[in-house]
Amino acid sequence: MVEIISENPFHAGEIEAQSRAGVEDVAQWAGGFIRDHLPEQHRAFHTSLPFLVMAGADTEGRTWVTLVDGEDGFIQSPDAKSLTLATDVDDGDPLAAALEAGTDIGVIGIELATRRRNRFSGRARKSESGYKIDISQTFGNCPQYIHERAWTRVERGAPELAIAGTTLTPSQIALVQSADTMFIGSGHQSGDDVPSRGYDASHRGGAPGFVRVSDSGHLHIPDYAGNNFFNTIGNLLIDPRIGLVFVDFETGTLLHVTGRATVDWEPQNSHDFDAWRMINVEIDAVVERPGAVALRWTKQDHLLHRLRVKKRVAESNDITSFYLSSADGQRLPPFEAGQHLPIEVQIPGQVGVSKRSYSLSGEPGAGDGYRLSIKREDKGLVSRFFHDQIREGSFIQASQPAGDFVIPCGKCPLVLVSAGVGVTPMIAMLHAAKAANGSRPVWFVHGSRNGKEHALREDVDALLADYPAAQQQVFYSRPEDGDSFDKRGRITGRSLLELGVGSDAHYMLCGPARFLSEIKRDLEAGGVPASNIHFETFGPSV
Repeated sequence: MVEIISENPFHAGEIEAQSRAGVEDVAQWAGGFIRDHLPEQHRAFHTSLPFLVMAGADTEGRTWVTLVDGEDGFIQSPDAKSLTLATDVDDGDPLAAALEAGTDIGVIGIELATRRRNRFSGRARKSESGYKIDISQTFGNCPQYIHERAWTRVERGAPELAIAGTTLTPSQIALVQSADTMFIGSGHQSGDDVPSRGYDASHRGGAPGFVRVSDSGHLHIPDYAGNNFFNTIGNLLIDPRIGLVFVDFETGTLLHVTGRATVDWEPQNSHDFDAWRMINVEIDAVVERPGAVALRWTKQDHLLHRLRVKKRVAESNDITSFYLSSADGQRLPPFEAGQHLPIEVQIPGQVGVSKRSYSLSGEPGAGDGYRLSIKREDKGLVSRFFHDQIREGSFIQASQPAGDFVIPCGKCPLVLVSAGVGVTPMIAMLHAAKAANGSRPVWFVHGSRNGKEHALREDVDALLADYPAAQQQVFYSRPEDGDSFDKRGRITGRSLLELGVGSDAHYMLCGPARFLSEIKRDLEAGGVPASNIHFETFGPSV
């Protein structure tokens, strides 16, 4: 049997970190996003990957991170609670002995070409064909700060001799200083044997040099806004042992670092003004493994499109739409309703470009332009830059539209549910549903505080005006005099069940994490299959 983790899924360190960050309520709703199994979509994702990133401890208790790769199809999923890996880990890997004996691990699967990722924790053990991983907790992840790269496989040679040390050499310092991607491992083994006990592997990315080397024995890692779970920092508050791995994407070399970390909650004179906290690492040991993986990666910068802002429109008090066209007049790549656009901008005073992903809020398939409707966040570096600095005639860079939060079926009834700026992908889905099948039943359910903060309502009303199979329901939590709406309060799972759309309907949800978690929990309790509930969350980093 598989289930959502309903009890508090966090240990004491994570709860302390959440409290220090002022997000004490996370434990009340986060269980809806943490499972004890891999959903079918995530099983398919992991089994398509050419490598996994693993974190764990060696026989001396030091924390390390490594990449484990294999031939096509080397990852299999016999069931929703396990993966098998048909590969070997060579003796030079700092986790080789632990994996051979069986050990707790944290894992992240990441697809650098599409910026998708998914994390889980569990226990690995040796098997006849390689390794088996029994899963205890799984987590979804957003695509922020992931640099797109395509991979190729080269012929695997005999493992080269690993280079061990206690500090970084000049060439290793150069690799760290040029890195825009790294992976971090942390964990704790104390307390009760609960799902939150064990290890966590996480991705970190930024502009080249985002990890600062102050000397050969000390590193400084910026911690950006994220999902507020604080898995890494929560672990470090209990157990300061930390593992890092840097990848030379051109040669397949892995640079493993293990040490002890402290967290600076209010970094002063930081080398990265986008950082909310700083993880300071004192290095204990280093292992460099030349050509350790038979994979090579190349950046996809040649796929970047230069876009011109042809119009900006204020949609509400804090949401503005930016209409984008190709700078060279060419048609833009099409997108599916619900996908996002990865963009990058050069912000004065920032080292390197800043990258974010925003949902496309316009009509899919038009080809002549995109629309991004962006909410201004007080602590959002990029959203503030857009609102304050980007004007008609400004230029930005963008990658191909991406994301798998798309309409899952051809004719099934849809319930499009959003709160605040979460309305953006839902408008694209409404466009798509109307264009593809004018008889498809659609409920468009949106929540906002009041009319002043209700963005893009005119767009929705216009689409629904000649779409008889579609209906709308508007919730205002703090309506003002003169506001037109259907229900006072917030959208709940119960209010969605009361629509009576039937068991074959698919629910598409977009909004803050707590909003999604509570609705998802209530829908499942009301009999809606988990496979019919799809969600996209947003957070403060946008």
